Amino acid sequence: MISRDQLEKNQVSIYIITLLLAGFTGLNFSQLHSQLENLIPIFLGILMYSMFVLIPFAALKESFSNRRFFYALCIVNFIAVPIVVWVLTFFIPDYPPLLLGVYLVLLTPCIDYVIVFTALGKGNEKAMLSATPFLFVAQMLLLPFYLWLFIGEKAANAVEVAPFIEAFVTFIVIPLVFALIVQLLSKKEGSRVYELSSWFPVPFMALTLFVIVASQIGKLAGSFEWILKVIPVYIAFMIIMPFISKRIGKWLKLDIRTGRALIFSGSTRNSLVVLPFALAMPEEIRSLVVAVIVTQTIVEIIGELIYIRLIPQFVLRDK
Repeated sequence: MISRDQLEKNQVSIYIITLLLAGFTGLNFSQLHSQLENLIPIFLGILMYSMFVLIPFAALKESFSNRRFFYALCIVNFIAVPIVVWVLTFFIPDYPPLLLGVYLVLLTPCIDYVIVFTALGKGNEKAMLSATPFLFVAQMLLLPFYLWLFIGEKAANAVEVAPFIEAFVTFIVIPLVFALIVQLLSKKEGSRVYELSSWFPVPFMALTLFVIVASQIGKLAGSFEWILKVIPVYIAFMIIMPFISKRIGKWLKLDIRTGRALIFSGSTRNSLVVLPFALAMPEEIRSLVVAVIVTQTIVEIIGELIYIRLIPQFVLRDK
């Protein structure tokens, strides 16, 4: 029987196979689109819970214990990344739905599979794990500010407040509350629930990717021109950020493995956590915003496969 560690180590291959199957299903079985779309909220809610339950919120103080790494994370993710993203958006059309998708996905640091990629790239995955509670709270607080700063009234006009709040409560607050309850109970009688929940992230990430891609791919024909415009931005982001993160890590005198963790954090984004916000947008722009976010996930998975080899061998080598 496959172990949880084996499942996590093979998750990249699982996601790639899932994306291929989803593309094939969506293009050849259009009659399933509506049924698959109805499954998105269910799988997405379970996925959010499964990611939150593994975040060590009780160890939130540990995020601040390694002060240099904490400062580096703040500078990279909440100062350097927004500046880089803002500059890169000059190279795409000034179209609010397109910009919303790009800003949503690129301004939010990853809190889940970045830990696995950090380990595969010979980085300090324990430091990355301890930082996830802080990164999650910080990005939820700062994302509205960034959208207002970069898009302003365009964002306000494109996003209806009520569905946005409903999505936040449904896909963030409720799963988070359940996750915190399970974490508290896991110290007593709820350990079985916690153990079962720890198996959820990889299969439900795959299932969520499948239903999203399979149900939405038929709608992408009208968005294909826009998607082609954002792919170079995503690639440029993945090329630029490792070197900026490396410089900041050296400036703050991080050790090699922690410096690699910083690189992975600055370059890996939180696509599926912001997806609920995209799904809450008006129907006329929803498909494009979702397509822009899912496209980033596909580009990123390919990029991470390259990262785990290049970062330890060339970008930040052992002394």
